[in-house]
Amino acid sequence: MPVRTRPLIATLALAAATSLALVTAPASAAKGDDWSHPDLEKAYDATVKYRSEQAALNDGYIRTDECVEDPKLGGMGYHYVKPAHVGSTDPAQPAALLYEDDHNGRRQLVAVEYVVLDTDRPRPRMFDRNFDGPAVLPDLGSHYSLHAWIFKKNPRGVFTPYNPRVTCDCPPTEATS
Repeated sequence: MPVRTRPLIATLALAAATSLALVTAPASAAKGDDWSHPDLEKAYDATVKYRSEQAALNDGYIRTDECVEDPKLGGMGYHYVKPAHVGSTDPAQPAALLYEDDHNGRRQLVAVEYVVLDTDRPRPRMFDRNFDGPAVLPDLGSHYSLHAWIFKKNPRGVFTPYNPRVTCDCPPTEATS
């Protein structure tokens, strides 16, 4: 091999390694010192495939086109709900996936949410913490919920319902058929 091509190969190898690092960086971007419970890793591993919106739809999550945002607290984004997982406290089976629109008209996974109906049982717990609520939604009734911001860092904490870094500024994308 000629001597001149070695620096070129080394440069290309460095560029390839750098681009791989950039591609994998967003997957762990939300991880930080506040990932205080080992089951968060289980939730992440089970749901990372839903970074593809189509994978979520294929697995039975139902897309919504209403973005949830509070002007003072921040946003939650678009909820994709899997009715079969309502009531689950299994980290690998969240009832909802939360997405936000990027500036290219695609939805990006930002968080997961666990939803348990309010019954006569004690308040549900996951990740060593109580669920928020109860709250009432017209189609769901009284329920508890727990958000986990495992795909987009929430400066207010992993389990805070609203994320000040999530907005509903982008218009909803066309529904996939």
